[in-house]
Amino acid sequence: MTVALDAPRHRASTRPAGADAAARRIAGIVMIASLLVVTWLWVMGGGIGELSGWVDGLTSLGRLTGLVSSDLLLVQVLLMARIPVVERAVGQDELVRMHRLVGFTSFTMMVAHIGLITWGYAAGSLVSIPATFWDLTVSYPAMLLALAGTLCLAMVVITSVRAARRRLRYESWHLLHLYAYLGVGLALPHQLWTGKEFLDSTAATIYWWTLWAAAVVAVLAFRVGLPVLRTVRHNLRVTSVVPEDDDVVSVYISGRRLDRLPATAGQFLTWRFLTGPGWSRAHPYSLSAAPDGHSLRISVKSLGDGSALVRSLRPGTRVVVEGPYGRLTERPRTRSKLAFIGAGVGITPLRALAEDLPYVPGDAVLLQRGTSRPLFLREFDVLTRERGLETIWLPGPRRAPDSWIGDSGRGEAGCSDDLTLLTGWVPDIPDRDVYVCGPAAWTAAVRRTLTAAGLPDSQLHVETFGW
Repeated sequence: MTVALDAPRHRASTRPAGADAAARRIAGIVMIASLLVVTWLWVMGGGIGELSGWVDGLTSLGRLTGLVSSDLLLVQVLLMARIPVVERAVGQDELVRMHRLVGFTSFTMMVAHIGLITWGYAAGSLVSIPATFWDLTVSYPAMLLALAGTLCLAMVVITSVRAARRRLRYESWHLLHLYAYLGVGLALPHQLWTGKEFLDSTAATIYWWTLWAAAVVAVLAFRVGLPVLRTVRHNLRVTSVVPEDDDVVSVYISGRRLDRLPATAGQFLTWRFLTGPGWSRAHPYSLSAAPDGHSLRISVKSLGDGSALVRSLRPGTRVVVEGPYGRLTERPRTRSKLAFIGAGVGITPLRALAEDLPYVPGDAVLLQRGTSRPLFLREFDVLTRERGLETIWLPGPRRAPDSWIGDSGRGEAGCSDDLTLLTGWVPDIPDRDVYVCGPAAWTAAVRRTLTAAGLPDSQLHVETFGW
């Protein structure tokens, strides 16, 4: 690797920041507007007037919660459709957070819809609810499909709870999570036959068909079409697999016209290696070297079945990719000085950024946290010599759950807190852009320390790994 010492000092550009801010505002306005539209449809359908009676009020509220649930279900699909302009503006970490919030809210509204509608059709009698629920399910059009869809969504919601996720392999969780698409597809069509707000208004019909079409087109275009196009265009294949540590390997991948793949340092792609069983399950891995237009490199730690199989990949193995994704790039950068803070295999995107981003000697520092020897030690030594990157290695076990620095970084007394240590190593941390990557709990601890040090949120760029 050859990198010039006189790399240019970064000059912050307001154009990506302005475009991203506009995209975020538009996305927020569209989401709020969609909820206002469905509420307006409910009002125009006489929803408020029906609240005056007990039984009609239950049914009316059931329709409202059903409309909100349906709207949020489709918004949720759009959030995770990997629409490029939204993904670039928001970033995957924030999209995942929003996806979970919208998903749990939508499911709660769906449960309320089922309960209120059934209670209303049971004439407000609690004891009649079971018989009424059975009658609605077997007698009304598409209700069996809706029940099946609700069960699929319930399975997805239950397995998305943190305690449940910890008990599942990533591969199993990913397969179960795909049932969300089936659940949405089965749960919503009953509106075509039984939804008053859908049937009684031309405006409502146009609105719902437009929203459904947008969700379907977005998924087909960006989750299916674009990955297939890029996979066929670039004909990616494994070139070699090189051990980096006892449980970490780097995979080198070549292909056609990789200069046209819009991947930048710091991003990740989801990878499928066509080796046999399990090829259909995608795994997200960050680029561990800056793309050079000829090859790509990822570095993978054995954490599950899929990642463990990466070690046995053979040269020539075909590769299917989705992406690139992620906002841990130069795009949100605002300052000339940089700090990179990574833990374990989370150092991989930071390694690529340290190679690719422009900075002058002394303007970039990297803190690497781990319990074994540092990853990419020789490569960071080259960056230190050729680019002037300062590196700080933080080995040893963590002293406390809310600390992100190893005990060896605390000196003989071992009593310095994280804030004191960080500001001692990097006194001007508030004047830098800080890129952080690691496990969720660890990155949360880093964020707390950086906030206490006076770092503005606009200068903090975080990506977590895990699921």
